[in-house]
Amino acid sequence: MKVCEIFHSIEGEGIRCGYPAVFVRLYGCNLACGYCDSRYACQGDQFRELSPHQIVQRIGRYDCWRLTLTGGEPLLQPQTPELAHLLTEAGYELNIETNGSLDIGPYINNEKIIITMDSKLPTSDMAGQMLEANLPLLRRQDVLKFVASSQEDLLVAKSLIQAHKPICHIFFSPVFGRLAPVQIVDFLLCEGLNDCRLQLQLHKIVWDPQQRGV
Repeated sequence: MKVCEIFHSIEGEGIRCGYPAVFVRLYGCNLACGYCDSRYACQGDQFRELSPHQIVQRIGRYDCWRLTLTGGEPLLQPQTPELAHLLTEAGYELNIETNGSLDIGPYINNEKIIITMDSKLPTSDMAGQMLEANLPLLRRQDVLKFVASSQEDLLVAKSLIQAHKPICHIFFSPVFGRLAPVQIVDFLLCEGLNDCRLQLQLHKIVWDPQQRGV
């Protein structure tokens, strides 16, 4: 498997926000979002080849049972299902962050896995790549994340929520530096989206927004 980095930090987003976790950032992505903050995991040769068993050994060095697979796009690699199985069998509570364009079906029968899935909005230039069939698969423990940088983005997200009525946790997050958080707050209040939450990227508040390995 192509691994960009492995590090120990805190969850910056989602339902485990603020908790310590080990991160495995896999290399490669099938999308090219305009606001991507991890291009180093998608371009060039900043990765090393490790087997799923070697990855499990590396993260065993950390005294932490929460683990996040991120990217890039972790579902893109053929051995990700094997890695996910090994991690949950080893006792990890696994969070898989995925961009919403690939099938999450192979992972939803494992209760030890949390799916944190994006639904890309118009200003990402990737909205047409979304696999809407994923939306009904999300469980109560999972997360649907909308990253917005315009009013149009917010309205599209609302229409998707109304159309699919997902039962999972729903987060709205502003593109860092492009949309003021208060604009999302105002939108959630005015539109009556009472089951949705504002999310800020905690790691970009605690550390420099450009810092890696956090």
